[in-house]
Amino acid sequence: MSKTLGELERKLQELERTLTSIDRGEDLRGNVPPASLEETPTPWQAPSPTRLVDEAVEPIEHTEQAELPRVPRPPRASQPPEARSPSAEELLRFRDRLELTARELTQEYDELLGRISFAAVPSPHVGPTISFARGAPSLDIIDVVGLRDAAIRAFESDPAGSTAYGTSVGYPRLRAWIADRHGVEPERVLVTNGSMQADAFLFEHLVAPGDDVIVERPTYDRTLLSLRERGARLHAVELELDGIDTDALAGLLHGDSGPPTPRPKLAHIIPNFQNPAGYTLSLAKRQALLALAAEHGFWVFEDDPYVDLRFSGETLPSMLSMDPERVVYASSFSKTVCPGIRVGYLVGPASLIAAVAKLATNTYISPSMVSQSIVYEFCASGAIDSSIETVRTALAKRALTLDVALRRELPEAEFVTPEGGYFMWVTLPAGTDVRVLHKAAAEHGVSFVKGTDFLLEGGENTLRLAYSGVTPEQIDEGVTRLAAAYRSLQRP
Repeated sequence: MSKTLGELERKLQELERTLTSIDRGEDLRGNVPPASLEETPTPWQAPSPTRLVDEAVEPIEHTEQAELPRVPRPPRASQPPEARSPSAEELLRFRDRLELTARELTQEYDELLGRISFAAVPSPHVGPTISFARGAPSLDIIDVVGLRDAAIRAFESDPAGSTAYGTSVGYPRLRAWIADRHGVEPERVLVTNGSMQADAFLFEHLVAPGDDVIVERPTYDRTLLSLRERGARLHAVELELDGIDTDALAGLLHGDSGPPTPRPKLAHIIPNFQNPAGYTLSLAKRQALLALAAEHGFWVFEDDPYVDLRFSGETLPSMLSMDPERVVYASSFSKTVCPGIRVGYLVGPASLIAAVAKLATNTYISPSMVSQSIVYEFCASGAIDSSIETVRTALAKRALTLDVALRRELPEAEFVTPEGGYFMWVTLPAGTDVRVLHKAAAEHGVSFVKGTDFLLEGGENTLRLAYSGVTPEQIDEGVTRLAAAYRSLQRP
């Protein structure tokens, strides 16, 4: 493939030089008309022009020096005895054909490359890499047919609204549906291109360089990155099995850790099936956190994309419903519909939403009306409910399979099986170097995310396993490979 592309590229270069020579007034052998000889002391030798013969590229004969007699080439049966030199127009047409062929081959080559995974080079005895790294649903649990039907309805029922710029607050019908879902007015809702963009807008509005921000330890790595880039002073508070340690947070806010006492602008909390740990914030801690927020005057940012994916345990009220004036809520349709739809949203006080909407207007005029109108039709038809049920059922089976496989293959591992969501946090014995394990796992054909990626410091013996994008069979095999990688690092 690369040899073919290289040959095409060479031919294109030859044609460019040939056409340049024509523009200079030279003939196809590189000779310059007598009138221009004084301006060209050293004759320029053109490369061999080409033409297409029987679908193959064949050179047109030419001599090395202009003064040498031209050797006639034996005529083919399909050619006249004296083949004329191609005109510039013919060469241009041929060049266009070559360029088209090169583009087509390049696209085909890129498509083939895109089907190759370079995440790891597995050992010869294992198959393709099994990935526990990506928090996304596998294709088999995405309602592709429902999305197709929703797209058709969107363009049939509201072609103008689906294809227009729209406004920065989002597609009106979806905005109203979300507002109704949360029991608030539409003015309290902003629909965005994914929840990460909602996060970014909120951080840009609320967080200035030097501001104190509370985060969980561990927490979502992209949140850490976004806040760091804004110059925030991050205070990581330990995450317990029932959520953030509110007693430790109270001590921090009361100055128990010594000066300077942080005055947080906001606390970023993932309350349900937390990413990366999979833990859920208890009701008592939700109440305690809101009380601390009211006492110390900071916002609670309730980042809640996994709330609908509970497959066991008790459903808890959102902090937004408990204190709508102190909480800004974010969620996403990436986990319940599909990641590629790129639709998320914020819910908060109307004044805050209006301020964030101005940032959105200056950023992109409006988010994608096409995506949001499709999501609206998907939700309004009730397809969202059946989709959630499909995902829940699959996740429950996958989480259980991961639990059983880890207990069988890696009894040294400590973990808590989550009641929902996509992720499980695994702690290996002290002294385990997760960076070394990550490399060994790649050699065994399995991938995960290092726990250190979700922490400001520490976590060298921890990792996150995402079970949403792998089937039970892949989970079973993947844990077997992970255990083999772990054993390979043990001293004899």
